[in-house]
Amino acid sequence: MSDLSGRVALVTGAGKGIGRAVALELARRGATVAINDLTGNNCESTIQAVEAVGSVAVCAAADVSDFAQAEAMIKEIVDACGKLDILVNNAGTTRDNLIIRMAEDEWDLIMRVNLKSAWNCAKAAVRPMMRQRYGRIVNMASVSGIAGQAGQTNYSASKAGLIGFTKALAREVASRNITVNAVAPGFVLTDLTRNLPQQVGESAMAQLNAAIPMGRWAEVEDVAYAVAFFCAEEAGYITGQVLSVDGGMVMG
Repeated sequence: MSDLSGRVALVTGAGKGIGRAVALELARRGATVAINDLTGNNCESTIQAVEAVGSVAVCAAADVSDFAQAEAMIKEIVDACGKLDILVNNAGTTRDNLIIRMAEDEWDLIMRVNLKSAWNCAKAAVRPMMRQRYGRIVNMASVSGIAGQAGQTNYSASKAGLIGFTKALAREVASRNITVNAVAPGFVLTDLTRNLPQQVGESAMAQLNAAIPMGRWAEVEDVAYAVAFFCAEEAGYITGQVLSVDGGMVMG
């Protein structure tokens, strides 16, 4: 297990789900973790879990889709901790619909939350990272951004945009020893999806699983391990890459 002792990490959307798992994995490896949540309501349980594994966590409540809030939050973290080494842009949401039924505000919301929030946080974080000549930025993409998904023109476009953003930013900051990579999960078991078999039926679930060569959905920890890999010292020569964590759904 790579040692992240002495590193300061910010994980957006870390109150639950994948973000919470990422925060816990970085904490297990020794990092001090700032837990971002929209209102702070979900921060406390994640902070307690981080403390239970022997690390330090702080709440960083902010709407990261708003640049002023994202910038102020990162400034507070740097002022309090002295630096920011790791940024995990995990905040995101969905508003799935067929395009003929999708409202304009459903498109705009997804672009703001899934894509602009990553730009907001990265823009604010890059400056202190450049000064210290060190940084790890990991963006949470999706296989939907690679292969597309019917009913997700907004979500797929936002995640494809995030992949392009990852590659462009990686080129900009590589000379300052800052890496920028993306993780692209497939189907992941979370609190929101664990009841899906009952909702869609066993037959539909069997069809979904048949599209996954490994025959199962990912656990949140599977995604967290991939993020932690990109944050490790040993991954310092890897940048601008997209790592799919999808059980083999999308290859090539």
